[in-house]
Amino acid sequence: MSLTAGIVGLPNVGKSTLFNAITRAGAEAANYPFCTIDPNVGIVEVPDERLENLTKVVKPQKTIPTTVEFTDIAGIVKGASKGEGLGNQFLSHIRQVDAICHVVRCFDDENITHVSGKVDPIDDIETINLELILADLETVTRRYERTEKLARQKEKEAVKEFEVMKKLKEALENNKPARSVELNEEERKIAKQLHLLTMKPVLYVANVSEDDLADIENNEYVKQVKEYAANENAEVVVICAKIEAEIAELDGEEKKLFLEELGIEESGLDQLIKVAYKLLGLATFFTAGEKEVRAWTFRKGMKAPEAAGIIHSDFERGFIRAETVSYEDLMEAGSMAKAREKGKVRLEGKDYEVQDGDIIHFRFNV
Repeated sequence: MSLTAGIVGLPNVGKSTLFNAITRAGAEAANYPFCTIDPNVGIVEVPDERLENLTKVVKPQKTIPTTVEFTDIAGIVKGASKGEGLGNQFLSHIRQVDAICHVVRCFDDENITHVSGKVDPIDDIETINLELILADLETVTRRYERTEKLARQKEKEAVKEFEVMKKLKEALENNKPARSVELNEEERKIAKQLHLLTMKPVLYVANVSEDDLADIENNEYVKQVKEYAANENAEVVVICAKIEAEIAELDGEEKKLFLEELGIEESGLDQLIKVAYKLLGLATFFTAGEKEVRAWTFRKGMKAPEAAGIIHSDFERGFIRAETVSYEDLMEAGSMAKAREKGKVRLEGKDYEVQDGDIIHFRFNV
């Protein structure tokens, strides 16, 4: 299951520094706008201590974590929806992601140029949001005009679509994102076909200085971002991209010691990845055997055959049953054999809704 979060923000807010930290890919982080012209893509592991504990119990030949794909999209500027600053190209890259990580500059540094000449997190957020809204409005208006003619002719499907376009157009014209529009399940399917930028879930990443990291609560910029995000029911993760880039170069034990010195339990990146995962409505199930212990990403609410299909289409097509044990029950039992003895391994059928942390062995026949 391929999942992508796009990192967006104005130029010089720390996007590429953050991306470097996430992927260790070394994307160029220069002090001028548009240094990132082609989107950089990197795969990052989803931190999950359950996978480590499963590995200790099962002792497989190899362990494979689940992943999230991050795309570093070059800085958007005012007028991007009209093609300013190579905007059209960047907007098309955003269209391909599942969720948006919006990096906001929450630090002062006279050595790092701000594209608008001053640090103002809310103005920065609204600049980007407006460009995404304008791009969506253009998309919706085109479809609105096309469906209006057919709706007048009382074509059943066109009438339904036109009603959705009306709702979306009204919201976007009032500078509200498409995700703020209340739609039922059928209407959502219609809206989904448009691949609207502002329909995507958003997570705000407040990038602070090294000095501010120890005293985040008193950072006025962060307070502003949190207040803005609360009005949108959006999440905020506070990080120092510069420090995260340093942490990313360290090994497990060194990383742990460095975090302890900073007085931090979990790196900002680990928090970001987990929140992005949650934002997309995702969860993890595991497969465990002598050859490998592996984590698999699935969407919450998936039934067993669909989850089996993530591993291989044959598993879904020929699904018979899912031998399932919860992570907690396996840990308590100490081994799969003991979990069976205690009756903790269940046989689940086609209607079983897979739960986060399930360890599953799929039986199938093709």
